[in-house]
Formats: sequence, structure tokens, C-alpha cells
Amino acid sequence: MQIIYLESVDSTQKYLKELIRQNSISVPHAIVAQRQTDGVGSRGNSWMGMDGNLFVSFALDLGDLPSDLQIESASIYFAYILKETLEELNSKVWLKWPNDFYIENHKVGGMITNISKETLICGIGLNLLAAPEGFAIMDIRISKDELLKKYFANIEKKISWKQVFSKYELEFYKSKMFHTHKNNLKISLQDAVLQSDGSVISNGERIFSLR
Repeated sequence: MQIIYLESVDSTQKYLKELIRQNSISVPHAIVAQRQTDGVGSRGNSWMGMDGNLFVSFALDLGDLPSDLQIESASIYFAYILKETLEELNSKVWLKWPNDFYIENHKVGGMITNISKETLICGIGLNLLAAPEGFAIMDIRISKDELLKKYFANIEKKISWKQVFSKYELEFYKSKMFHTHKNNLKISLQDAVLQSDGSVISNGERIFSLR
């Protein structure tokens, strides 16, 4: 993974998308910023960034993804690998369906995924040092460089979706205390049933995890 470090940027995801659009870089490639002024969150919301937290977006060729990974499952897959990477460093972080990182009952970060020109782009925001009111800070102290080195190394192992899903499935019950959104509607996960492709069925409707 080649990495470009920036002092400040509006959005690592927007910046990376533009580089790809211009054919200015090859993949895999990542953008890491010390400061992000207009981050992108789920459903087009902004992600409030505070200096020194983790702001990173990375791009992978769709052809380099594990053979059994459906694109609809990408948010869960790459978020869960980051969750496991943080666990290796003694964090108690867990993954709320489909793409939010939590410490106990408070959100500490999130991931979004998009596709651009046969490329998967994953954006991550994680509160390593500071958090706005109502959010949590990571329960471990680690440098961004060390975390990304371990995370990208784990991605390069190309663990199968089946392996990731079998572990995430056991932890899905934690998400049932929360809700998700579809078409700007708030949907409880209390009675949601997780499917093998990473989607959930709630009130007879299938909701996919791709964000």
C-alpha cells in the first residue's frame, strides 16, 4: 500500500477519488491526513474531525478483493478487519452493523465504501485522541503509523469473506440494541436477521450493508 500523508484536507475520500479520476495514482493507494475539515460520513452526513484523529481513505482494485467477497459486503469486511487489528492491540472496540465502531455504547468511528472506476474506496474516521460530545475516544493509545501498518498488512492477507463473516455473525447480537437508516428512515435492528451476504432482513425487507 502506497501512502500519501497530508497536513490538512477537506476529505481524504474526496481527495483520493479525484486522484483516481485524473489517473494520477495507481492502486493500492491511501491518503492520510492530520486534519480533515469536511469529512464524509454515512448517508452523506459530515464526519466531525478533530486534530490528530485518524482520517484515512484507501483504494483497492476490485479484482484484488478476496474471491468470495461480494461488493455489498465490503463495509463489514474491511471494518471488521480493522476491528480485529484494534483488538490485537488490546482494544475492546466492536462493530455495529454495518460500519460503525463502538466502545461500549458510544460511537468511536466509522467506515464508508464507494466504487469509482473499478476501484473500491474505503474511508475511515476514528477518534484516537479526541471526540465531540456524545462520541467516544479509543480505549488504547497507538500511533497512526503503527495502526495503519498492521491494518494494511492484515488486508494484504486477503482473508476470505466466509472467515470474517463467521466471526462477525457471533457478535451481531450487540447491534440489536441499536438502529440503522434506509432512505433517511430510522430502522430498529432489534429483530433484524443477519444474512450470509452481510445484509439484514428487518420487517420483511432486505437492507444491504454497502455504504
